[in-house]
Amino acid sequence: MISENFTDSILYFIELLLGGLTRGSIYALIALGYTMVYGIIELINFAHGEIYMLGAFTALIISGIMTMNGYAGMSVFFTAMLVAIVYSSAYGYTLEKIAYKPLRNAPRLSPLISAIGMSIFLQNYVMLAQTSDFMPFPSFLPDFECLSLIDYMIGGPELIILITTILVMICLTILIKYTRIGKAMRATAQDKKMAMLVGIDINRMISATFVIGSALAAIAGVLIATHVGQINFYIGFIAGIKAFTAAVLGGIGSIPGAVLGGLILGLTESFATGYVSSDYEDVFAFALLVLILIVRPSGLIGRTEIQKV
Repeated sequence: MISENFTDSILYFIELLLGGLTRGSIYALIALGYTMVYGIIELINFAHGEIYMLGAFTALIISGIMTMNGYAGMSVFFTAMLVAIVYSSAYGYTLEKIAYKPLRNAPRLSPLISAIGMSIFLQNYVMLAQTSDFMPFPSFLPDFECLSLIDYMIGGPELIILITTILVMICLTILIKYTRIGKAMRATAQDKKMAMLVGIDINRMISATFVIGSALAAIAGVLIATHVGQINFYIGFIAGIKAFTAAVLGGIGSIPGAVLGGLILGLTESFATGYVSSDYEDVFAFALLVLILIVRPSGLIGRTEIQKV
């Protein structure tokens, strides 16, 4: 009896662990967009969550069109994902040109208000163009048995989300560290004036940052939508706030910090839901954020900036 209870406890712990990693992976993908933009132009792009939402809606529309024309299976998923990435990237690029670039030399409060305004605009735009109700999203991820532990199964969708997130993060790390555009982005983030002096087009680098961040948000939107099975116009706001929390938790402006913060936030919510109550999910998440900011204001692996006076 004791052995059975112990086994059940271990399996339940594993279930919560994998659920937290899955949720944290999504937060990390969105948080990367926040932290990349902040690292270059020190702007909190509060409309980033709506890009995530637009990616999910774009995939829903494309999958519906393909299904009506007789297509099915993973080909629909990959096509919808690709179109969502392109469409969301275009939105991110346009957002930067319209809402942020004209305010680049304005007081720091101005682009922040512009970001909030764009967030509200995109929410209402999708609500009017689609619907305010939840819409069913087709499940494309295969639900195969990946690993059996007695009577417990680790499902395919969770594993695919984790693998996709890991691959995306590896590709992003290679892009930032070893490619020419990545080095130019890092130079722009470190010193814009010096980057301009050595011939780097900082406007192009800023736009590239928005495009890459928006693509990551679109990937997260499609993955979580096909896993959960429903979307609405408001999902971007909730996910955006959580991802921003993850970015601050890990250290805003730090790419490894965004990943670490997302995973910690996802695990915190999962274990709080499993061992306490789902009603306290957000309480534990934001309590952890407050605690980290009190102990280490720059985040877990963020660096404290020294300002010359």
